[in-house]
Amino acid sequence: MMNSLTSNITMFFTNYLPNTVGYSENTIKSYRDTFVLLFLYAEEEHLTKRGKISIELFRKDTIVAFLEWLEIKRGVSVSTRNQRLAALKSFSRYMSLNTVEYLDTFQAVLDIPPKKGSSKTVDYLTVEAITLLLKEPDASSYSGIRDLAILSLLYESGCRVQELIDLKYGDLSLNSPATISVTGKGNKTRIIPISNKVVSILNKYTAIYKISDSTEVLFTNKQAKSLTRSGISYIIKKHSDSARIKNPQIFGMATVHPHVLRHSKAMHLLESGVNLIYIRDFLGHSSVITTEIYAKSNPEIKRKYLENAASNIDISVNKFSEKEKESLLEWLKHNI
Repeated sequence: MMNSLTSNITMFFTNYLPNTVGYSENTIKSYRDTFVLLFLYAEEEHLTKRGKISIELFRKDTIVAFLEWLEIKRGVSVSTRNQRLAALKSFSRYMSLNTVEYLDTFQAVLDIPPKKGSSKTVDYLTVEAITLLLKEPDASSYSGIRDLAILSLLYESGCRVQELIDLKYGDLSLNSPATISVTGKGNKTRIIPISNKVVSILNKYTAIYKISDSTEVLFTNKQAKSLTRSGISYIIKKHSDSARIKNPQIFGMATVHPHVLRHSKAMHLLESGVNLIYIRDFLGHSSVITTEIYAKSNPEIKRKYLENAASNIDISVNKFSEKEKESLLEWLKHNI
């Protein structure tokens, strides 16, 4: 069984994830890290010998204990714990389809519920703070124009950090109407419009850096290699720290990480009255439920929902049908 299990794990990563379900390279890496941690846990708890994989490792009680170990010993968040569980559930679904002898074992893993965590608030910057941040890079310097292009494009497009890192010159379409093509989770590609101001910055940047080949990586470091996540984080921290010194009240004490620019763009679109469905497509979310966190995080948006609802209320007393009551309850559940 050990050889068969090892073979199935190999097929899961080399064929099922990239080819059958079409997961992105980053998702596959995340799943791989989950297995590395599971094997590390097994070694620490003496559940298996180094290099030996047995079915015992995938029993429900072992997986639950592993998840607790992640939180207690590794100090991961509830969100990360649930991501690790999602990876193991994906493998369990795969095994349920490809094995019969241990079907009950993997079905039991699928029954493990994700852990509920406290409601998260979304960190984002005001329009004023974004304006100050974009004024920090010195556009007349070699590195400054690159940093300005990175910050502007991150905010303008609302793209994820990895999506920015993966951009090539050929993904830009700078003729009017200008757009960029980004490939996100699940290898899904979306076309995002960009403003003339950002087009001007990108044209200046690509001219100075002599980027013209469609296959060239758009943003690189001093060694002419693709920027890393930590490299992007450094650039954002450098300029946000500088802007905070000049106007601490606007920035507050929050750490400005790369995803904050994405959050900020979403919140500013919502505050401008843009429909959640469009914002969902703009951000590349698979479900509008994911996008709704922005509406729920802003008290002003909640107030607008209530005012819009109140403006449609007839002050006369009417009896509501059961269907109308259910519709109202559904609206409240998703918007309050």
